[in-house]
Amino acid sequence: MAGTFQKKTKKATPRSASPEKKSSKRNQEGYIKEEILSIIFFVIALFIYVCIRNFQGLPNDVQFIGLVGTYVMQGLEVVFGAAVFVVALYFLSWSIHLGILKKLWSGRMLGVTLIALSILVIDSLAHTPLGMNTWEAGILGMGGGCTGGALAFILLKMFGRVGTAIVLAMVLLLGFMFIWDRPCSDIIKYLGSYGRKLLHHANRLMFYEHEDNEDAEVHKSKPAQINENVHKMEPVIINHASAAFEPVPVENDKEIVEIAEKKPKPENKKNLEIVYSVKDKKIDYKMPPLELLSEISNERTIDKKNIKERVSVLEDTFSSFGIKVKVNQVSCGPSITRYELTPAPGVKVSRIISLADDLQLNLAAPGIRIEAPIPGKAAVGIEVPNSKISGVGLKHILSSPNFTRMNSVLAFGLGEDIAGNSVVAKLSDMPHLLIAGSTGSGKSVCLNSIIMSLLYNSTPEELRLVFIDPKMVELTIYNGIPHLMTPVVTDPRKASIVLRWMVTEMEKRYRAFADLGVRDIYKYNVSSKEKLPYIVIIIDELADLMSVSPVEVEDSICRLAQMARAAGMHLVVATQRPSVDVVTGIIKANIPSRIAFAVSSQADSRTIIDMGGAEKLLGKGDMLFFPVGASKPFRVQGTFVSDSDIEQTVAFILDQTTDKEDKDEFKEVEFSLQQAEDLEENDDLFWDAVQLFVDTKKASVSLLQRKLRVGYARAARLVDMMEERGIVSEMDNNKKREVLIDHNQLEKLYPNHDMI
Repeated sequence: MAGTFQKKTKKATPRSASPEKKSSKRNQEGYIKEEILSIIFFVIALFIYVCIRNFQGLPNDVQFIGLVGTYVMQGLEVVFGAAVFVVALYFLSWSIHLGILKKLWSGRMLGVTLIALSILVIDSLAHTPLGMNTWEAGILGMGGGCTGGALAFILLKMFGRVGTAIVLAMVLLLGFMFIWDRPCSDIIKYLGSYGRKLLHHANRLMFYEHEDNEDAEVHKSKPAQINENVHKMEPVIINHASAAFEPVPVENDKEIVEIAEKKPKPENKKNLEIVYSVKDKKIDYKMPPLELLSEISNERTIDKKNIKERVSVLEDTFSSFGIKVKVNQVSCGPSITRYELTPAPGVKVSRIISLADDLQLNLAAPGIRIEAPIPGKAAVGIEVPNSKISGVGLKHILSSPNFTRMNSVLAFGLGEDIAGNSVVAKLSDMPHLLIAGSTGSGKSVCLNSIIMSLLYNSTPEELRLVFIDPKMVELTIYNGIPHLMTPVVTDPRKASIVLRWMVTEMEKRYRAFADLGVRDIYKYNVSSKEKLPYIVIIIDELADLMSVSPVEVEDSICRLAQMARAAGMHLVVATQRPSVDVVTGIIKANIPSRIAFAVSSQADSRTIIDMGGAEKLLGKGDMLFFPVGASKPFRVQGTFVSDSDIEQTVAFILDQTTDKEDKDEFKEVEFSLQQAEDLEENDDLFWDAVQLFVDTKKASVSLLQRKLRVGYARAARLVDMMEERGIVSEMDNNKKREVLIDHNQLEKLYPNHDMI
């Protein structure tokens, strides 16, 4: 039987949406609702904030919030009292919560609610008058209003005042736990560390109040008026000297911090241990007044016609090379004038720098310097020397508001920048300073300015100075002042001993810090009755020291530079030979702040500040100051202090001190240094080597190496010591030495030596 098979077909039914798509759609709809609520709560918080501001500033005016806002504010004041701002913050927190977490409620909002209620209760407890309970005060709108008053009334009835305080502390802790989602121990640790920080800051304030004079007046400088009526097509010409400030009187009577005498540890003959301490005595010391310094006029006349001509020359020169620029501002400084120009879009800065020689030719200037770009500005600076350099007096800088605001014994003035602002700095921020430049560029004047700034800003109990001056003429004028720990060191051989003394002093201080459990001199002075002074070590010519004993000097400088900051000891190193054998890489790496004066070559400039620029300086105090943390050095015209100013200041300080006490103190230090020098020479094998030479009548380094089994360096040092004492002669043409004494002469010259 033949049959036909008919194929049954089913109608296609539409597929239902997958559960994932349904859930994502529902989540999207839920997120939209939560975002709408977030916006509504934000508007409510903003409206309440506007109501609060309107009632605080204009209580009778309703034009900002209308009748609705007025009635809402009156109702909120009844319900929440003076703490109505909590409601605005609560709605703002809820809005942020909805916008970020997309949840209407969570544990974090519970924590915010607990903290808000606690604030209302605390406000009610704090602002309820005597003779009235918290509920009655809340009805009148005091404290936390009806809400805070009712809760406070219930808590006081149930737990009393002490119990209420405990309950509130617990509720606040729970609130923070819910908000931070952290265990209680973490929150307690955080609050404890925060409390310790507050206590530390309180101790700092107490310490400074103890140091500062209570009658000191703080004079605020008036802000400079800006002339806004300047034509847009012409560059702004700024004469910063015309807006000079009035000198700020500086109070010189400071309360002197006592320095307790530390008992020295027993001296170890094999280790260099020179104990320095300041005697426990009060000196009626007055810091020198600024009237001792001479006044230098810093008025500068500006030839506007000449400046406009130079502006047009600059723009025309760049235009001739196909570079479009616009000069926007001109700043007239003490020694140079800076033209700030903005290049057109697409102009490379390197093209502007490459035209330095052409600009110098067209401007007929002795030399120009291009700063591209100016730090913090979208402009390029063309620095052109002035026809006449204006002086910057030290008195002008020390009386400036910038200096008086420093409030530090380590503050010093440097000069004025291109904008005419006073440039001041603190050694504690540097923490060490390298000064280098050629002869006659202003290096010695800069050193004297730093020293004078320290003398005008600190007492001998706050600051001590150590001067090393191999040139014997620059710093010896300060001999005798009570700030000096030792007379000015002029012998390069003794300089290495003094530097090792400073290293020993640094180690002593760190041991004292470790015993007290502190990390730096500031915390030590806060925690201890014995106050330590800051110490500044100034080396005027590093090249002489490096030529005599380079290894010892470099090691001591590097150790001090690496570790001495926390001990309150700072280095200021100056040299007029900035070559790599003097300013070595190790010294540069450990002295981050530098000042470069005029040098002869770009290589010397790179040795000082790791870039060129110092070879284009003008001299006479023109410097590049490169403090630690700065991206580029900036130009400063240094201060000038005359020899007569220094002599008058030193004479004023010496008149206050007792000559006998100062001489006795200096004699003690000189005796300690002499002991250190003798200790250095008293090598364990020194007299063995002398006995060997006297017995054999021969003197050579190789003999000591063979007989005493020492290395070449130690043997050569022993021979050099004997040559200095006259035991052996100098080397002759054949590189031989003679023994100059016999046994009898040795006994007469050195009767107390330890012969073996």
